[in-house]
Amino acid sequence: MDRPPKQMSAAREIGVGLLGLGNVGSGVIKLLEDNAAAIVSRLGARLVVRAVAVRDAQKPRQVDLDPALITTDVNAVIERDDVDIVCELMGGTGLARDAMLHAIERKKHVVTANKAALAVCGEEIFSAAERCGVDLYYEAAVCGGVPIIRALREGLASDRIDVVYGIVNGTSNFILSTMDADRRPFDDILREAQSAGLAEADPSLDVGGIDAAHKLAILISLCFGATVSVGDIFVEGITGVAPVDFDLAERFGYVVKPLCIARDRGSAIEARVHPALIPRSWLLASVSDSKNALYVKSRALGSSLYYGAGAGMMPTAVAVLSDLIEIARNVQSGSTGALATRSYRKLVPRPVVPAADLSSGFYLRFGVVDRPGVLGTLTTILGRRKISIAQVIQEGPRDPERPVQLVVLTHEAREGDMRGALADIKAGDLILEPPVVIRVAR
Repeated sequence: MDRPPKQMSAAREIGVGLLGLGNVGSGVIKLLEDNAAAIVSRLGARLVVRAVAVRDAQKPRQVDLDPALITTDVNAVIERDDVDIVCELMGGTGLARDAMLHAIERKKHVVTANKAALAVCGEEIFSAAERCGVDLYYEAAVCGGVPIIRALREGLASDRIDVVYGIVNGTSNFILSTMDADRRPFDDILREAQSAGLAEADPSLDVGGIDAAHKLAILISLCFGATVSVGDIFVEGITGVAPVDFDLAERFGYVVKPLCIARDRGSAIEARVHPALIPRSWLLASVSDSKNALYVKSRALGSSLYYGAGAGMMPTAVAVLSDLIEIARNVQSGSTGALATRSYRKLVPRPVVPAADLSSGFYLRFGVVDRPGVLGTLTTILGRRKISIAQVIQEGPRDPERPVQLVVLTHEAREGDMRGALADIKAGDLILEPPVVIRVAR
């Protein structure tokens, strides 16, 4: 007598509590629905959203979700016995920090995309996770869909990193890339970015460089095993860059990019975020639109580049969901809390090189009065501050009522010396408009 076929047992369910249902949270829901079968095939378990905390339960959503899953009570989501992983997607450093610490104390694993909280409160949050034996994953916090956290934590774990150069803010890169392509002014391109959902209504964190500084602090912990104060990182935004700067940079063989740089200087960490002229021959020069990239120079491997979509709903959701799957694998194997989620077991506080002691080449654009001797006076002032000139361009209308554009490219100089020289120049009667200063990366 034939026996009926044996029925496969249902896949184990691993409960997820979402905190936040904005762009990224909506993307996570979509991916969980669209890739449900593939996730079960990979994992042998099903990731199930048990509850979602939002600020406004009545707000229209980008995804269809059972209203019974939605609550405004963050703690209620964390306290649920059927939630194994808390996914924090609220942003900010206040409520988000408290929620992650609460989840950790409740022995819940945590996934976050929150670069600000990790940059400012990361040591506290990581220490709590290690103490409580839970996993804390954060791939989406830096470079969105580019798996740079895993590359630094695992792929380069056997190497020593000397320096990283990164384009880590998609909004700033979109604005400068578009300015490079069609020479439109900053405000016009910013409005376009906001319409396309690439910039917030208040874009100051992005265009002001603060978002990149938060990401750089996380990268420093991964690359150098160091904690630094975000407030000590030298930060300058992109709002002062104009289309004419791309014309002039091109004549020198450069392009302008929103760059972050971290370098191990032994006694201190060099950490800076600012627009920079980079050679057109560099791989980072071709990173356009809202893409992100990180160029890493290490002792054994040498140079490596990590590139991809750094922002947006789906790229960031891919990184979040990859973390959820990784933790779920740990849950399945009983290895949660056993694997390091940081590159270094112990992070050491390190000082940041003071801004005045940083050095680089400089691109200086002056709107000067049109009279003999101006160039000589400017070069004399720069020379007194030990700033050597590499190239000069002077052009503009022969009209005493309008400024002539005088552009100077310097050899490497100290930031403090340059600031002193600019103060001397501003104190005189040579310039008719504020000078534009862009550092040159080398």
